[in-house]
Amino acid sequence: MKVEIIKCLQDNYSYLLINETNQNACVVDPSESRPIIDLIEKKNINLKFILNTHHHYDHVGGNIELKKKYKSKIIGFKKDKDRIPEIDILVEDNETWVNEDFETKIFHIPGHTSGHICFYFPKYKMVFTGDTLFSLGCGRIFEGTYEQMFNSLNKIKNLPSDTKIYCGHEYTLKNSEFCLTYEKNNKSLEKKIFEIKEKLKKNIPTIPSTIEEELACNIFLRAKNLEDFSKLRDLKDNF
Repeated sequence: MKVEIIKCLQDNYSYLLINETNQNACVVDPSESRPIIDLIEKKNINLKFILNTHHHYDHVGGNIELKKKYKSKIIGFKKDKDRIPEIDILVEDNETWVNEDFETKIFHIPGHTSGHICFYFPKYKMVFTGDTLFSLGCGRIFEGTYEQMFNSLNKIKNLPSDTKIYCGHEYTLKNSEFCLTYEKNNKSLEKKIFEIKEKLKKNIPTIPSTIEEELACNIFLRAKNLEDFSKLRDLKDNF
C-alpha cells in the first residue's frame, strides 16, 4: 500500500492510499478537491473511498466534488452522519471496515470533536489521527472534555510502537517548541527537532511520525495522569 501525502490549504495534509496492484485508492480527509484531483489524474488512480476523521471543513471540504467526479463512497462516524457532507457508509467504534482493497479498524477518539475517529490499518502499521494526535502535540479541545482527549490519546499510544502516525496538519516544529520548553533535558526530543528542521529545509513533510517517537518526545503522551495532561493542554492553548 503506497501513501501519498498531499498538501492542502495552508498547513493541512490529506492522504491518498493506493493499492499499487490495481490503482484503487482511498483518500483521508480531503481538505480541498483540486490537489487530490491533480494527483489522481496524473497517476490514473481509481478513487473508491473518502475517509473522514471528523466533520470540520478543513477535513471534508473536498468531499462533494470528489464524490461527484469519481462516484466515490464517503465513510465517516455514525454519530456524525448529519455533519459530514454526502456521507454514504456509517462506521462505529471498534468496527473493522473491510473492502477488497482496504481493511481498517475504527476507533472513536472524542475530545477535539464529539464524533472524531481514527483509521488504523494494522496490516500496514499506520494510523490516520486527524486532529486528535499530532506529531509532538494534540488537538485543541472544542466539543469534548480533557478526560475524553486524555483517554483518546491513550488509545492511540497503546498501538504497536512501530505504527506510523499520519495526522491532519504540519504543526510539528511549533509543537516541538512547546515540548522543549517543559522538557529541556529530553535528548530524544532534541534529536527529533534536528530532524524536523532538516526536513522542513528541504520542503519535506515531517509526517509520518511513529508511536515510538511520540512516546519519547510528545509531552502530551508523556503526561502521567489526567491532571498533568489538563495543565499541559491549558498551557499550550496560551503558548
